[in-house]
Amino acid sequence: MPEFGVLAGSGIYSMPDLEIVESVKVITSYGEPSDHYRIGRLAGREIAFLPRHGSLHNIPPHRINYRANIRGFRELGVKRIISVGATGGINREMKPGSLALPDQIIDRTSGREATFYDDSEVVHIDFTEPYCPDLRAKLLASASQADIHLLDKGTYIAVNGPRLETAAEIREFSLLGADVIGMTGMPEAALARELEICFACLAVVTNVAAGIGEGRLTTTEVVDAMRASTERINALLKAFFSFNPGAPVCSCGSSLKNARMQA
Repeated sequence: MPEFGVLAGSGIYSMPDLEIVESVKVITSYGEPSDHYRIGRLAGREIAFLPRHGSLHNIPPHRINYRANIRGFRELGVKRIISVGATGGINREMKPGSLALPDQIIDRTSGREATFYDDSEVVHIDFTEPYCPDLRAKLLASASQADIHLLDKGTYIAVNGPRLETAAEIREFSLLGADVIGMTGMPEAALARELEICFACLAVVTNVAAGIGEGRLTTTEVVDAMRASTERINALLKAFFSFNPGAPVCSCGSSLKNARMQA
């Protein structure tokens, strides 16, 4: 069973260094994930790969079945997920082409199925650190070893989409302390925590956010920037899986301890 999962976003529909062993269709109790999971090997490790928008990029961010995607990874045995996604840079240090490893989230999404516990059981997970500190530390160490510049912190603000933001919204988000903006960061991270899966986000800055640069924002700009970053993303993932990440040293695996409400 694969211990690791890679959840990929716009412009990334495969991992060139991943030797595919099989393609697995998973149907969960929450419906179907975005696509088949590609199970493969890289640096001797078994990995499950899933394009969150589908192989044909036919699923917009507000229509992704986030619960099915994360649950599907869990049913395959995945315990650690690296999420890769395109983001816009709000902080001027987050220039197009930058790779960042956010450590915080602001959730501005709405209307999404955001929990596995919406029926008879009430669960409040601790989300003080929304990303696994152990997985982040090992990704940072791998980036250093591979001589890949990886920004080691930042706040990701998640919005619904599919439209891009106004300049006024970006000014507001900047005041809130957001560094990058994306449309898929939540509820992925929270759902992974509810299933006690380690989760980290590799944010690829594809453009400056609205009102910061000149001109209109285009989807072509986003996809082209992601493709231009593919080589470094793959090199980082290869370095991580070759790095021997070892067993998790974090509390993600016991996230439900003391999280259930007792009458």
